[in-house]
Amino acid sequence: MSKPYNLEERTEEFASEVRSFIRELVLDLANKEDAKQVVKSSGSIGANYIEANEKLGDKDFLFRLKISRKEAKETVYWLKLINTLDDRLLEKKKLNLIQEAQELRKILSAIIKKSGG
Repeated sequence: MSKPYNLEERTEEFASEVRSFIRELVLDLANKEDAKQVVKSSGSIGANYIEANEKLGDKDFLFRLKISRKEAKETVYWLKLINTLDDRLLEKKKLNLIQEAQELRKILSAIIKKSGG
């Protein structure tokens, strides 16, 4: 599957994929709490990127991008904590989501660096 070039679309698609993944999990107490966190952080990646694009100035732009990058890193953390109960298909989906979150973090880091942050 090719990824959208538009980062707003790509982050929205990622957040949607995270939500689809969560719907497939066995939601015991730990997974339920971790799922809540990963839903929030995955959505915040795109929300803060959109905010950055509506910048009020260069400082605001960099600030929002850094929050977006932080949320991507946090999303990796929460995904790693989720237990797929040795379901190979779910584990593969989880690893793909982790990889995408890491790619988004790298893209955001490159934009921050290029923008002087």
